[in-house]
Amino acid sequence: MKLQGKYDCINSNRRGFLRNISLGAAGLVIGQASWLSLSKPGAGEASAAQASPLAEPVEARVSFSAGKDRRDLMVEILKPFEKEIRKGIKGKQVVIKPNCVWHDYPLCATHPDAIRGVLDFLKPIYSQKVIIGESTASPNGTFYNFEKYGYTPLEKEYNAKLVDLNLDTATTEWILGENRYPLDIRIIDAFLNPNNYIISLARMKTHDCVVATLSMKNMIMASPINVPKNHPAFVKNQFEKAKMHQGGPKGINYNMFLVAHFARPKLAIIDGVEGMEGNGPANGTPVEHGVAVAGLDAVAVDRIGLELMGIDYADVGYLQWCSAAGLGQGDRSKIQIVGTADLSKHVIKYKLRDNIAWQMEWKKDEKIVTK
Repeated sequence: MKLQGKYDCINSNRRGFLRNISLGAAGLVIGQASWLSLSKPGAGEASAAQASPLAEPVEARVSFSAGKDRRDLMVEILKPFEKEIRKGIKGKQVVIKPNCVWHDYPLCATHPDAIRGVLDFLKPIYSQKVIIGESTASPNGTFYNFEKYGYTPLEKEYNAKLVDLNLDTATTEWILGENRYPLDIRIIDAFLNPNNYIISLARMKTHDCVVATLSMKNMIMASPINVPKNHPAFVKNQFEKAKMHQGGPKGINYNMFLVAHFARPKLAIIDGVEGMEGNGPANGTPVEHGVAVAGLDAVAVDRIGLELMGIDYADVGYLQWCSAAGLGQGDRSKIQIVGTADLSKHVIKYKLRDNIAWQMEWKKDEKIVTK
């Protein structure tokens, strides 16, 4: 079943509709979030502060740099935001969310040296233990991936702890199901907890459903809980990530847009030193790109990431809707590039998945005007 025509009744005023949904989401009362044994909000405290959209997205700054040493690049692209990051992490639990989407293919995962670079930056400004948390969809489990991709030494090298977020508690939220009715989905409480300062650290990659996977998707698609069936903690119906894919290309884009209202990173980083093209997000081929971007507005950061990949921003549905709803800045004329490198000289057109025509079906009946 395709969702073609599903939005016919609201296409005439898409921007107003999305903005109304966005403002409504800010008032939702989300159940008390816990984060394993770490910082828990007080009784009755909700994550609305993290979920609140920007009424009118202001101009965004995105840091860009080029080079081959990803560890140094991470520090370099974060420096322009040091003042804001210092303020943001004060009294918060910092959580670095890497991308370990699958097992046994290092190119699909965040490189451990990228994490080292972020930890290098944080070390002089943050004295608490930094959590490196992931909730992989791999049946082998999160800690298998941590070990496979070389993350385990990080606990000894830094004041850091590796955590499987799939073992956290979860709160029920609502997305759109295959039959166009509301569908319940359990979101990991770590992503809802306002006491957590979440850093999305993603690798630049193509995707099989939504064209590209960057900082926003790294967090949004990690937020539904996924406990493997062979895990001792498994209980019935805990493979929630699959629900996000209902409804074809339009369905997954729309569900990502819905989840983005309450699960967005505070700091977005994209490592494009070695990207992935073709059969992303797990089996593509390498692109020696030598770039990195970062910023406090994940939509703006991802827009610049797409530009570097030679991908039309207008082709990525969930980012279009997030921008229209005020969840971030998508207007290129309102995004300031910070850094000395010339971004235009570092654009490489990535080869997309063979099913790109199917992915573009999300555009049917859409009338969003983008800049």
